[in-house]
Amino acid sequence: MDTQYYDDIIIGGGKAGKTLAPALVAHGRKTALVEGSLNMIGGSCINIACIPTKTLVASADIANSVRQGAAYGIKTAPPTVDFAAVIERKRAVVEGMRAMNLNNLEKSLGENLIIGIARFVSSKVIEVTTVQGTSRLLTAERLFINTGTRPSIPPVPGLSDIGYLTSESIMELDHLPEHLIVLGSGYIGLEFAQMFRRFGCRVTVIGQSEQILSHQDPDIAIAVQTLLEREGIEFLLKTKLTRVERSVNGIVLDLQVAQDPRRLSGSHLLVAVGRVPTTESLNLAAAGVATNTRGFILVNERLETNIRGIWALGDINGGPQYTHISLDNYRIVKANLIDGGNRHTGDRPVPSCLFIDPELAHVGLTETEARQKGYSIRVAKIDVSAVPRARTLSRTEGLMKAIVNAETNHILGCSLLCHEAGEVISTVQMVMQAQMPYTVLRDGVLTHPTMTEGLNILFSQL
Repeated sequence: MDTQYYDDIIIGGGKAGKTLAPALVAHGRKTALVEGSLNMIGGSCINIACIPTKTLVASADIANSVRQGAAYGIKTAPPTVDFAAVIERKRAVVEGMRAMNLNNLEKSLGENLIIGIARFVSSKVIEVTTVQGTSRLLTAERLFINTGTRPSIPPVPGLSDIGYLTSESIMELDHLPEHLIVLGSGYIGLEFAQMFRRFGCRVTVIGQSEQILSHQDPDIAIAVQTLLEREGIEFLLKTKLTRVERSVNGIVLDLQVAQDPRRLSGSHLLVAVGRVPTTESLNLAAAGVATNTRGFILVNERLETNIRGIWALGDINGGPQYTHISLDNYRIVKANLIDGGNRHTGDRPVPSCLFIDPELAHVGLTETEARQKGYSIRVAKIDVSAVPRARTLSRTEGLMKAIVNAETNHILGCSLLCHEAGEVISTVQMVMQAQMPYTVLRDGVLTHPTMTEGLNILFSQL
């Protein structure tokens, strides 16, 4: 079989890969991008993650706003959710963005956009099996792995027999569940829990830990759980799923709830217990690329693997699984390989946002983490009801919390459970990134009335 030569090969067209490919081409490098499916052009974010889920969240928020109209002096009939139309709207958004990405890649790469499954033959050679079933060998001086992750499925007896849902398949349902059981109390599980509750479903969340959002401080996790319980979402924590079986009306789960056996019936089960790397088809052993015990590719702060000339970008390298991290991975590689820079992953505060309502945004250390690291800290915390803009919107539920280094006055971390938290957290992040003291936010002249003005109030507590 003839081998085609490239300067660079990118395996997987997620945020990092699809952005890096045109940059390499513009730099004069002969570049190929291998993507497994035309339905995944643009990566997970566009097709099965951020974009479709947030599109559905928006529909759920509209349904909730209509229900709450009387509180704003607007009387309406209770909403009727046309779930088929909700799904079609999601598909239209996804297909539009996928088409835009395909157009951009075809313009940049032409025939070097290759649809097929790649596996390593050696450290610099891959075999690609195309959708037509043909095979071709490609070799390059440099290779970049950007194949992402897939839903993790635990080895629970009976699970494979019942037709469970994942974060991907649940977005293709043709009807609303009567009673959705969510296995997992992290970001993915909670977003779908509130979403489907607002669509009118009964929802029960099962969590194995003592609290939801196990990486957050207890006060934040309790506040989020309280908000969701007020909407009618049920929680079973310290709970282990031991067996699943199908019943006449749906499914039955055998549980251990704090050591006590319990049976729970529902119509649908969503498995949302995290994601695992899609490395099994890559044959990384042939390339000598090292992985950790969970299969994620090991990289250094410059995103280089243990094999010279191979990088791993995005979720596949075991870092924070956010699109904005994948984008910054691209920027690091571009800076180091094209722009003559020396960037690395160790100098970036990483924001996150849980897109429930109100949103939970976070950057930096939690209070627990700061104490574990031995910092001398001061903690500021306010109820969102103290923010004038929240009152005008009748969005007064939630809290704002900041952790500050008592010796330097630098912000170590911040958690915001409030309306538009995902937008407001960026202001905190910029102050942290610039290494300015918290007093910049305490004393800054911020527009009134806005949610960002709440930072004046929060940091004045220190």
